[in-house]
Amino acid sequence: MERYDLVYRLYDEYDTKTLREYQEFVDVFPAVDSRVALDHWQEATDELEARKDEIRSGFAAGETFAEVASWADRDQAFTALDLEAKYGRAVNVLVLDVDETLRSAGGTDNEIPRETLHVLTEFHEAGVPIVICTGQTLENVKGFAIQGLGSEIVHSGELSIVYEAGTGVFTPGHGAETKQLLYEDLDDEIRTVFDDVRSRILPEAPETLRRGCHLQGNEFNVTMKPNYETGSSDARAVIDEALVYLIDLLADAVRAALELDGETETETAGDDGPTEISDETIVDWTRAFYAAQDPEIRAVLESEGVYPDRDAEEVPDRIADTLERIDVAYYEADAAEIGSLELNKVVGVERALDVLGIDDPFALVMGDSKSDLRVMEWVDDTNAGISAAPEHASRETLEHVLETDELVFDQGQSVDVLRTVYALNRLARLN
Repeated sequence: MERYDLVYRLYDEYDTKTLREYQEFVDVFPAVDSRVALDHWQEATDELEARKDEIRSGFAAGETFAEVASWADRDQAFTALDLEAKYGRAVNVLVLDVDETLRSAGGTDNEIPRETLHVLTEFHEAGVPIVICTGQTLENVKGFAIQGLGSEIVHSGELSIVYEAGTGVFTPGHGAETKQLLYEDLDDEIRTVFDDVRSRILPEAPETLRRGCHLQGNEFNVTMKPNYETGSSDARAVIDEALVYLIDLLADAVRAALELDGETETETAGDDGPTEISDETIVDWTRAFYAAQDPEIRAVLESEGVYPDRDAEEVPDRIADTLERIDVAYYEADAAEIGSLELNKVVGVERALDVLGIDDPFALVMGDSKSDLRVMEWVDDTNAGISAAPEHASRETLEHVLETDELVFDQGQSVDVLRTVYALNRLARLN
């Protein structure tokens, strides 16, 4: 009998909904010192096993189908079947963004749900390594990882943290390879630009930004965060202002690093004649360059009334060559940031996989932002995995996920995709 027919039979003939309720209760039952409560837990455990035994005895691959039914609902099971039929292999590493993916300010009170943490624990026990891939600082990520997953998992040698969107990789339990500062491999010119911006960004900021923003405690990237609730109108206003300020400060840092001044003349990218470089033209060129790179940045510059009357193609080659190595990121009502395009989540994930010893990855990549999209495109281009995103992900990220395997989940419900992939891995064993 075809697997699809077996799965139809599984969900038609057995009360899988009640089975999953028993499984969830047994898995996430809180630790309590109560004889009555423990007796209730034991009764639920016995009933769970009895229901699984019915399925085990009803199918040739009964153990597999009992596990699938206890973890995945009907839709998730059939999605898992489709993925298994398409790719013919199990996921062997999880690559997971955190904010607005595993947890959501609007859907999970900014905490990773217990159910999600438990499923991640099950993946770990099944031998699937976890790569946490985030723009956050290392200390922040280590803190909630240990609190949520436990020190044993974090220090197991099977978990890696790609932090600050790829500027560093932390993989406990791997000796000299445990912490790798990828930004140390950058050349002096780029590091000088970042050092300049970091040293001046708050001291030279206008009062509205000094009062309304703070710097995220990054090792390398420069990230301005709002002192208001993320997503609020106040946060949106101050981050829009911060974006303009950050671009202009970056322009001046590039001018200094390249030793340009008001008397310098250079050839422009799209012009045969010389163009005088002044502080004003460098700022205009930098604004035009990043506006052409990202329509969201252009929209902010336009709304702030500072969109330049210049074409990005006019940017002199020497300046453009430097700007092409620096990423300006805008997250509405959340953050304005500069980072190195030579250090991104893809670079960090590749290094993490190397340290973990995963030579032939087939990853589940989950994320919501443009930095996550780069990883999704990388696994798609190299046939190295599948991607999933929340319904509120950035437009480009959502489009990519819908064009591939349509693994879109509701806000705060990343566990739905994790359950689907757990079922995929069980079904892949039948090959």
